Amino acid sequence: MSFLLDGFMAVTWQQVIMYVVGILLIYLAIKKNYEPSLLLPMGFGAILVNLPFSGVLNHTIEGIGEVNGIIEWLYDVGIATSEAMPLLLFIGIGAMIDFGPLLSNPKMFMFGAAAQFGIFFVVIVAVILGFDLKDAASIGIIGAADGPTSILVSQVLKSKYIGQIAVAAYSYMALVPIVQPIAIKAVTTQKERQIKMPYNPANVSKGLRIAFPIMVTFIAGFVAPASVALVGFLMFGNLLRECGVLGSLSETAQKILPNLVTLLLGITISFSMIAEQFVTIQTLFIMALGLVAFVFDTVGGVLFAKFINLFTSNKINPMVGAAGISAFPMSARVVQKLGQREDAQNFLLMHAVGANVAGQIASVLAGGMILNLTAQLIK
Repeated sequence: MSFLLDGFMAVTWQQVIMYVVGILLIYLAIKKNYEPSLLLPMGFGAILVNLPFSGVLNHTIEGIGEVNGIIEWLYDVGIATSEAMPLLLFIGIGAMIDFGPLLSNPKMFMFGAAAQFGIFFVVIVAVILGFDLKDAASIGIIGAADGPTSILVSQVLKSKYIGQIAVAAYSYMALVPIVQPIAIKAVTTQKERQIKMPYNPANVSKGLRIAFPIMVTFIAGFVAPASVALVGFLMFGNLLRECGVLGSLSETAQKILPNLVTLLLGITISFSMIAEQFVTIQTLFIMALGLVAFVFDTVGGVLFAKFINLFTSNKINPMVGAAGISAFPMSARVVQKLGQREDAQNFLLMHAVGANVAGQIASVLAGGMILNLTAQLIK
């Protein structure tokens, strides 16, 4: 009974806040179906690591000695000392992506690039606000709405805010259906949102589908060497999908592997959500800056499409540019729904999917560029 009382007495107000955060994440996962495979383990893990004398963290028990905690061990092995979990997840993501819509309409590559503007903008803002360069670079990548890239970049740069960055990145991934429509409508007119784009896909041969992930890996290796791990594992997963001779491995990479790694990654990230480290004013700044990066990425893609329309007769629906962020396939679905809401005969999905998968590639290249630039500036 005294031990139970000691446990209650040891609870701090910061831990109470983290219990609320954990329950909120679980609520969003179950009730709202927002990225449940990520938010549910993150929410439950946030509760686990903040229980007094928690057995999931390394701690010392009188009469027994030091006891190794499972979550801290997973964090050390899978994130802190290696890039294993995010990279393994990228194999699964690559295996799930069909680059056909992008290859049949290559101009969508431009929107993937344009929709990374918010990342670099927020890096500058974060430095101005007093974050050191490594932390500012890690915060900026939140704008890609790509959790694994955000985790890997912040881990490589040894940011002090890996937990906050991971929570922000995955939260904004989950909030794509809420945030993106607001941002899109703020910078487009109803007439622009009603623009129809016929879809006449070019034939994409199997040879091109196989060659594409290999070519992208070569290009990334020369343009942004620090992104090779990210891009390479993403493209390896896609090669498994497209090669046609590894059906069972492709199916495993598309279903079992990402589900397992996502589960472990979600609960492992909770190690960075220990109350004393998480409940700070810096966390609020990071969440706010991550939102700014996300919104500016969306707006950047939309405005780029509007700019292109100044010089072309075949107009592009500007909403397609918003799908250039990395949140695949949620952003493409958002664009499709918005287009249908404006005109039931407007079918933008395949165009948006092309921009969306381009954004997946662009976000990991942006992560590599951030790592390269940061390394050069620190020298």
